[in-house]
Amino acid sequence: MSKLIALIFISFSFVAFSQKQKENTLEKAQARVFLRAGNKQYEVENYSEAQALYKKALDKNSAYNKASFNLGNAIYKQKNYKDALPQFELNAKTATSKLDKANAYHNIGDLQMEQKQYSKAVQAFKNSLRNNPLDEDTRYNLALAQKLLQKKLDEEKKNKDKKDKNKDNKDEKNKDNKDNKDEKKDQDKKDKDKDGDKDEKKDPNKDKDKSDKDKKPQQPKKGQMSPEKMKQLLEAMNNEEKKTQKKMNAKRVKGQKIKRAKDW
Repeated sequence: MSKLIALIFISFSFVAFSQKQKENTLEKAQARVFLRAGNKQYEVENYSEAQALYKKALDKNSAYNKASFNLGNAIYKQKNYKDALPQFELNAKTATSKLDKANAYHNIGDLQMEQKQYSKAVQAFKNSLRNNPLDEDTRYNLALAQKLLQKKLDEEKKNKDKKDKNKDNKDEKNKDNKDNKDEKKDQDKKDKDKDGDKDEKKDPNKDKDKSDKDKKPQQPKKGQMSPEKMKQLLEAMNNEEKKTQKKMNAKRVKGQKIKRAKDW
């Protein structure tokens, strides 16, 4: 009885395995149909429709490397570089042959070139040549990527040198301006100190002005007689006194006795 049960179990397992194989075979066949349909759309540059068909092919057979590779190309042709890059990287990782790996790395290099990421493109093309050293297209792209990378580095260095030179000139200019300001500040201080020394020294012109000012007649204070008026008054008094004295002298002459000369 147990042997019969075992035989039945084996029979069912064999049938299930066979059924699974048939299903896998059917899905793989369906995947190939979607792949070919996608290739037709790709050839007429209907890349979005090709992309959808390649995805259907991968839904039927996730390990279908050709569908995965072509899906990356369809995305790339639509300039959707953001989604194309991880698809190419997946292709390079899952590829089972060196030729498929070489093709995947070549496409990665092309994508990096489009984005002007020349350093990464150089590495991708080198990886492609490691898997397929005879690919002349990849070798040409590698040389071009290296040339563009060197040009970019030279331009960056030139711009950096120019920027550094401008910075040095600016710093030198600022230094000159600072020195000029310091010199002006020192000169202003010297001029200020010089003006202070002048103020401390006796100014002859100032003394002269003061002397001339002293020579000018002073204005009489209220209730006082000016020196000039006083002088005039004194002179008038003297004149008057002289006149009076003259009159008095004249009167004395008349009143005196005339001395006669002796005639003996």
